[in-house]
Amino acid sequence: MEEQKETQTVVIKKKKNLRFERERDSKLVKGIFRFHEVPGSTMKFVFSKYKGEQPKRYSLNDGEVYSLPLAVAKHLNKNCSYPVHSHAVDAEGKAIYKVGERKRRCSFQSLEFIDPEDFAVSDPTIVTAQQV
Repeated sequence: MEEQKETQTVVIKKKKNLRFERERDSKLVKGIFRFHEVPGSTMKFVFSKYKGEQPKRYSLNDGEVYSLPLAVAKHLNKNCSYPVHSHAVDAEGKAIYKVGERKRRCSFQSLEFIDPEDFAVSDPTIVTAQQV
C-alpha cells in the first residue's frame, strides 16, 4: 500500500514538471532567423515537441526577425545540423571512416532570451556574478 502512494506522488510531480516545461517552451521569444545552408532563402518545416500537441507549420526567411516559441528557437539552434564524414588512411594503410564536425543548417539569434544551459561556465578564469 505504501509503495503505491509513493508511485502516485512521483507521477503527480512529473506531470506538474511537464506542465511547467510546456508553459516555458510556449513563451514567445524574438530573434533573427539565419539560414546557413541556403542564405537568402526560405526554410519551411513542421514542429511539435510534446505528445498530443498539434504540429505547427513554419516558414522562415533568412535574415528576418520573428517571434517564435522558445521550444522552436531551441530546436533551430540545437537540432538543425548534420555530421560531415570523411575517409582517411591510417599509418598502416588501412581505410578509416572519420565522423568529423557538425555542419549547422540554420540558427536563431536571440534578441531577448538567453538559455542558461547554453552558457555553462567551464573556464575557472571567467568570473560570473554568482561567484562574486
